[in-house]
Amino acid sequence: MTESLAQRRILLTGGAGFLGRQVLERLLAQGCGHVTAPRSSEFDLRDPAATDRLFQQADPELVIHLAARVGGIGANRRQPGTFFHDNLVMGVNLLESARRAPMAGAKVVLIGTICSYPKMTPVPFREEDLWNGYPEETNAPYGIAKKALLVMQDAYRREFGLRGIYLMPVNLYGPHDNFDPEDSHVIPALIRKCVEAFEAGAATITCWGSGAATREFLYVQDCAEAIVLAAARHDGEAPMNLGSGREIAIRDLARLIADLCGFRGEIRWDSSRPDGQPRRRLDTSRAEAALGWKAHTSLEEGLRRTIEWYRGTRGRQVGG
Repeated sequence: MTESLAQRRILLTGGAGFLGRQVLERLLAQGCGHVTAPRSSEFDLRDPAATDRLFQQADPELVIHLAARVGGIGANRRQPGTFFHDNLVMGVNLLESARRAPMAGAKVVLIGTICSYPKMTPVPFREEDLWNGYPEETNAPYGIAKKALLVMQDAYRREFGLRGIYLMPVNLYGPHDNFDPEDSHVIPALIRKCVEAFEAGAATITCWGSGAATREFLYVQDCAEAIVLAAARHDGEAPMNLGSGREIAIRDLARLIADLCGFRGEIRWDSSRPDGQPRRRLDTSRAEAALGWKAHTSLEEGLRRTIEWYRGTRGRQVGG
């Protein structure tokens, strides 16, 4: 089933964020003229009364929930309680407000996380493996909070008839990412480190972990495309992976980023720092079958665009 989104009243939470701004841009490009994308300063989704007020004002027919508290391994280790609380409570309040709102026939699109998968999930990760163990410890509170919303969404569908879909993107990267060294994910952290080392003429850089862990990365604009397609075409109950299908070791990723940034020095590894989950690569066949979607931006091209954007906007980066 394909729904026309152009005339629908759409509520997009997190619309000013890294992923949200790309989803908003794609919705507007498709002619969607009734999009509400509030700032957290206007409506704090951790507050149930504020969330109710938002639904009353937006009167949505489609909700895309991207608002989240996110960060890299360091941020998750420093604030596990905050990551669990904020992500869970925002989602709970949103689903409860959606249940009470006059949303007959409407749909809620929830964005989960690859961090919800068990630590030792067989590669490639299939959606059926989601409940076969405990997530990797460093980001388990975040992953479990997000997974709990999948359960709540399913329960609200069965009891209250609230339509909803649940998408699980792999690690995202691209322009407008967070490059703060205290809170960033691996790609922006490596880009910043390599750019600064190149400019300083440094002989070495030191990176977290052993470099042996593997990851899969999805360019943020490809992810935004998949989300909008799913909002229009998908109505299944089961969660759906979104990824690129390419697995790369962190040591190889670091060398690739260093080369693209012009840094030719030595890359050292601090094995006292955690690697996180040992491997990540998704089976995305469900998304391909349901949406006709596959990622089309290569890692090399996406990194080039991201590095170019970062170098052009460094003065406006947090901590830059």
